[in-house]
Amino acid sequence: MSYISQSLSFSENKITYIDTNIDVEWEVMMDWEDPLMSASAAYICEGGGDILEIGFGMGISANYIQQHTINSHTIIENHPDMIPKAQAWAADKSNVTIVEGSWYNIKDTLSTYDGLFMDTFGDQDRDKFSESLSLLMKEGGKATWWNSMTGSDNYYGISDVTYNIYDVTPPTNNYFNHSQYYLPKKQF
Repeated sequence: MSYISQSLSFSENKITYIDTNIDVEWEVMMDWEDPLMSASAAYICEGGGDILEIGFGMGISANYIQQHTINSHTIIENHPDMIPKAQAWAADKSNVTIVEGSWYNIKDTLSTYDGLFMDTFGDQDRDKFSESLSLLMKEGGKATWWNSMTGSDNYYGISDVTYNIYDVTPPTNNYFNHSQYYLPKKQF
């Protein structure tokens, strides 16, 4: 069963689901990521302009993006349990557009952006992110993404990436248990 068909549970500090095939609870996102979401938003919003966020999650990064001076904020979300939360969050924000669906399936209908943040879970198209990224970016634009790897490599194999290193103390979880987070920074 794919992630997109899982029923999510929302609590104050995390989003989870139970994989009934193996009876394991998976964390999708947790609030310990807050400082990393803030840093990601600050980087992609440095030049203002038009921002693309792929994956809404707990809305932490979306809140930080909105604290910056930007023209527009497009959020793509594909999980049916998350979409209503993103829509409710965006209801009073005139510069926000929620787009439903897979980022990869709709990428050709999108504009280009000054800033891009990608943080998805169970994304079946993540292997296509590196080849698609430059098509979504304006010249001089800045992109970052959730990085589960440590060191100066990145899952996507994107070249010319620099990293800011953050000390972190995540609680035990199923997706990130390192003491340092390498925030990737790519400028176009």
